[in-house]
Amino acid sequence: MDAAPTSTDIRLREGASIAQRLVMSAFAAAVALCFTPGLFTHDTLEIIISVVALLVGAGFVVGIMMAPAVVWIITPNEILIGHQRPFGKLQTRIVAKDDITGLQVPGSKRVKARFQLVFTLASGERLTSPPISDVTHVRDTVARIAAQFDVPNFEAPVNPLDASNPEMHLGEPLEAFSTRDIRIVALIAVALSAVPYAYKLWRGWPPTHVDILLLPLGALAAFAVYRYANLVTGAFWIIREGDIRVERLWGDGTPRADHIEGPEVETITVDRRGRSEDEHCIVTIRLRSGRRFRSPRIGSRLEARAVGTEIVRRLAIAPGSNKI
Repeated sequence: MDAAPTSTDIRLREGASIAQRLVMSAFAAAVALCFTPGLFTHDTLEIIISVVALLVGAGFVVGIMMAPAVVWIITPNEILIGHQRPFGKLQTRIVAKDDITGLQVPGSKRVKARFQLVFTLASGERLTSPPISDVTHVRDTVARIAAQFDVPNFEAPVNPLDASNPEMHLGEPLEAFSTRDIRIVALIAVALSAVPYAYKLWRGWPPTHVDILLLPLGALAAFAVYRYANLVTGAFWIIREGDIRVERLWGDGTPRADHIEGPEVETITVDRRGRSEDEHCIVTIRLRSGRRFRSPRIGSRLEARAVGTEIVRRLAIAPGSNKI
């Protein structure tokens, strides 16, 4: 892997950076350490729970820190694969063009717009690549690889974020919760709030102030569920040439739609909403009016940047507003 790759090569990477590993490891260690006081008690059950929590936390830390980093460089004649664990040696492999007999592009079950290449070799072995980072050009990338490796009869992936689509879709089409489901959840909220009060009465004990306070809180929770449950259904983005249609639901289930056009955009950025930059990155658009729109979850930061770049192109957003 000493030869410098040309500009026609395709690079695919997988594996968190050292900084990301340290953050995730510190979080796992902090959660595990919360159970350490149980080690100094005389309760056998608490000691067992503390030991198990510490062992699980240590396992998480080791797993996060020792996860391998993988790099694929796909050239016109071969695939160069690099595999390295922290503090370990780089392991390399070369797969020649003539060894490749098949190509599939399955989608991810966790992240809808994530695709990996699965090559079938003449020996029957199957090699799975890291995810394709430019999720807006998956079809072109797969067609190009299939052509240069002479792979026939490959199935083009269904990609809702592909730039070749007249409309790019982010998220899922919205559907309001049924009235029956909302009523069931509201009744469960009321029942849970009444359980402590009913238990005290059944045992002949006087209810405490907390038990009495839970009753109106349960009623408020039931009202909130009944009135605003559909607000948690999220948003569905339809990205077209010149505008974005953002579909959402009001609390009563009626649909609402907002439109975003390029001249209205003050800034467009890629942000993280969650614990990991590998799974929880989104595109955030702030309008000159002060309104802010956050997209449904996309995936890694590279995948979100690819989507944001295509949005900038389709809406003709001014370069000064592009903070991706």
